[in-house]
Amino acid sequence: MLLENKNAVVHGAGGAVGAAVARAFAAEGARVFLAGRTGSALEAVAGKIRAAGGVAEVATLDALDEDAVEAHADAVSRTAGSLDVSFTAVSLPQTGIQGSRLVDLPPAGFDLPIATYTRANFLTTRAAARRMTAQGSGVILTITASPSRTAVPLMGGMAPAWAAVEALSRGLAAEAGPHGVRVVCLNAAGMADTPQIAEVYGLHADARGISRDAFQARMADLTLRKQLPTVAEIADVATFVASDRARGMTGAIANLTGGLIAD
Repeated sequence: MLLENKNAVVHGAGGAVGAAVARAFAAEGARVFLAGRTGSALEAVAGKIRAAGGVAEVATLDALDEDAVEAHADAVSRTAGSLDVSFTAVSLPQTGIQGSRLVDLPPAGFDLPIATYTRANFLTTRAAARRMTAQGSGVILTITASPSRTAVPLMGGMAPAWAAVEALSRGLAAEAGPHGVRVVCLNAAGMADTPQIAEVYGLHADARGISRDAFQARMADLTLRKQLPTVAEIADVATFVASDRARGMTGAIANLTGGLIAD
């Protein structure tokens, strides 16, 4: 198993991406600590992991709350003996953020994602890095989307927020690398099989006066394989990158855009 005897924290584990990654981690042997704001969603994910024979624990907390994030990292390290993998997949409702031109966007629609995504990723990755550098090992994963590196209209503050998370990941990799800690950011095109992406596609479709299905087809056509990545595909790569088989990878932006961005 790729993650046998590893202890993994997943922030935003109640969402589609976080839940998929948590299940994939558990399937490969990790003891998974699910963190997020909605306890019922976390318990549902934990139930699926346990039913499949995995080990999962739940903590309800806000990734924007510094004290809560630090206390949770302490609790994991203390009870499990180590914090080996950290993955952050926080999200926001996108109405009022995406789907409007920058010249028409109120400051709040621009500021909110930048403040939220950067702070949440900073607090969660910092908490993980503190424990991992002390123990001399660990893997920290973040996730962004293709507009961080492409020219995409109607993204509001999301593209700058994702670009900031990527810069944060590289900087942390440089600082934590000498202590045995790897940091990798996963960059994905919109996974059409998640409720949030369905919402986002609807906002962009409405702004263009087309159907959501038509907009999704346009997005898929921009990829080289003519299909968008799935949540399961993202989870598979996250699991591999978190494992020792990817120990030569750090400070990298892993391209999961299906060729929408051709590196």
